[in-house]
Amino acid sequence: MAGNSKRRGAVRKPGTKKGAVVGSGGKKSKGLEGKGPTPRAERRPGHPAQRRATVKAKVEQQRRQKDKPAAELVAGRNPVVECLRAQVPATALYVALGIDADDRVTEAVRLAADRGISVLEVSRAELDRLTGGAVHQGLGLQIPPFEYAHPDDLLDAARESADPPLLVALDGVTDPRNLGAVIRSAAAFGANGVLVPQRRSAGVTAVVWRTSAGTAARLPVALVTNLTRTLRSLAEAGLMIVGLDADSGDTVDDLELATAPLVLVLGSEGRGLSRLVKEACDQTVSIPMAAGVESLNASVAAGVTLAEIARRRRSAGRT
Repeated sequence: MAGNSKRRGAVRKPGTKKGAVVGSGGKKSKGLEGKGPTPRAERRPGHPAQRRATVKAKVEQQRRQKDKPAAELVAGRNPVVECLRAQVPATALYVALGIDADDRVTEAVRLAADRGISVLEVSRAELDRLTGGAVHQGLGLQIPPFEYAHPDDLLDAARESADPPLLVALDGVTDPRNLGAVIRSAAAFGANGVLVPQRRSAGVTAVVWRTSAGTAARLPVALVTNLTRTLRSLAEAGLMIVGLDADSGDTVDDLELATAPLVLVLGSEGRGLSRLVKEACDQTVSIPMAAGVESLNASVAAGVTLAEIARRRRSAGRT
């Protein structure tokens, strides 16, 4: 029996082939379509790279918020009145309850009311907190962050002017009074705007507003990330770069570039122009002075040089 037994195998239906697969007939084409390229690791939910990218984005956002200028509160009767007289933009005037009013308080309230600035009465304890414990004498003026222009906006506005473009750039000027005075001189002698580095430089604060006598509201000020790179970009746009350098052999009397599209660069009070900025200049000039006299600060030097540039441009216009 065992020798005659046969192995019983699978029964195959007639007309079929081994391994044949029945297709969908095109009815499941959508299910057969690909899902596209695989997303990058930082875009895949749950992937370690995606979690790292999320943390990095949050840190970057916090850094930007930290770098963003905050509103400023000017404290003290004289500073508040000076800001209001100079038409410094303000959002609120804080007056301490029970304040002993004098002419300055009366004028501050009147000026604020005339300009539509909110006048808010607060307790002395609250005003102490708002001013960080500064001597406020019962008055505080809230000033919003200054709105800087973009360097390209300054260049566009300069090109629309009838005169050749004239910009003023500051290299490491950290005294806000100097910055305010430079802005005032730049406006007085026909400059189209001022360039201020984002780092290691004074920004536009209430002190700058007061020193500029309100011209900061009329002359655009641009904040630049890298001054050297900005100067090179302006040079590619056709502007000549002239730096003030006390050690230069050329003086402002030799400034033949005054009538050309121009960027005047001023260095810091102590070290002058940085090396990279000086290398970006087409010419450096000094201001001739009597022997034994110390160098001028940035704002005075700016006024002298800008006055000479304006004089040369007037002379060129008459010829």
